[in-house]
Amino acid sequence: MISVSEARARMLAAAGVLPTEQVSLRDAVGRVLAEPLRALRDQPPQDVSAMDGYAVRGGDVAAAPITLRVIGTSAAGHGYKGAPLKAAEAVRIFTGAPVPAGADTVVIQEDVENVGAASVVLRMPATGGANVRRRGDDFSNQVELLPADRRLDASAVALAAASGHVSVSVRRKPRVAVLATGDELVPPGVVPQPGQIISSNGVGLCALIESAGGVARDLGIAVDKAEAIAAAAREAKGADILVTIGGASVGDHDLVRPVLEAEGITIDFWKIAMRPGKPVMFGRDRDGMLFLGLPGNPVSALVCAILYLRPLILASLGLPTALPERMMPLATPLAANDKREDYLRAAFVGDAVKPFSQQSSGQLSRLAQADGLIRRPPGAEAASAGSLVPVLPLELLW
Repeated sequence: MISVSEARARMLAAAGVLPTEQVSLRDAVGRVLAEPLRALRDQPPQDVSAMDGYAVRGGDVAAAPITLRVIGTSAAGHGYKGAPLKAAEAVRIFTGAPVPAGADTVVIQEDVENVGAASVVLRMPATGGANVRRRGDDFSNQVELLPADRRLDASAVALAAASGHVSVSVRRKPRVAVLATGDELVPPGVVPQPGQIISSNGVGLCALIESAGGVARDLGIAVDKAEAIAAAAREAKGADILVTIGGASVGDHDLVRPVLEAEGITIDFWKIAMRPGKPVMFGRDRDGMLFLGLPGNPVSALVCAILYLRPLILASLGLPTALPERMMPLATPLAANDKREDYLRAAFVGDAVKPFSQQSSGQLSRLAQADGLIRRPPGAEAASAGSLVPVLPLELLW
């Protein structure tokens, strides 16, 4: 058996960053930039007013009171087209409208009084340059707005549009094929007969794959026959990663390893010193498709997917793969650990973390109720309440 850290290192060393593709902004949310995003224009494209009021020359309004002659109007989308402002002239202006030539200041409408149809009086001095958003105040043409490897959210997509882009260059999503194995499995929606159970791992793993940024392809369920597993595995052709569930242990019906080796997949390692999830396999085929074999127990499969599958997807997108671990005090004591790295399902209780009393790898309900996973290194000594332990917050990993 190898350690969790060595398993992660060997997996990530085998993962390459995927090529790029161009997508429209409507399809860009959640995608990862393949190159820095640069502005294609200035924003704003010219000086504009930040308030409703009057565009004036700053030198004219440094002292007050002063009467200003109103010579026109500037509105958003309909700027003032007349001659540049002269001394003691003003243009009625609205928020977002271009500042007229000759003006450099906006006095807000609350600070002036109308005098007849074409004049206003400013009763208090104004600061030169006030209430004007300068050209390029948000960003300038060709400035880098977002770095490569940024995952695009709503604000980033809006920024791309505002800066003149209609599409962006992003990393291709990794294609992940998921194959469950086992005579006892039936798909969701089918009533299980005696001795059968509903296959939940495939659905859960596909959800994790999609949330991490991949494209999941569910290959369904293969019965415990070599020809069935081989035929299903061949359907994964074109995938970047093949994930199998179950059939990875040493029983008479655990056929995944020999079948996939016969299909051209070279196994790098098998078995990791961890709990839950010891029987994990990893390898690749001659075409570069990665292979990850997960245990069949639901908790084992999902915990291992968090530790190994999710980082493989992130690595293929060029994103950081470090686990978001933080130290938290224990709410209750913990016994000493054995030689395997342990991942205990736990709840957050205030600022502390409390492991569940039951840690069976078959209790999916406990995993769904958990706030985090307490990581217990191999050979960890007994820990008293209040001791700090490393915790993986699950809200950051689903």
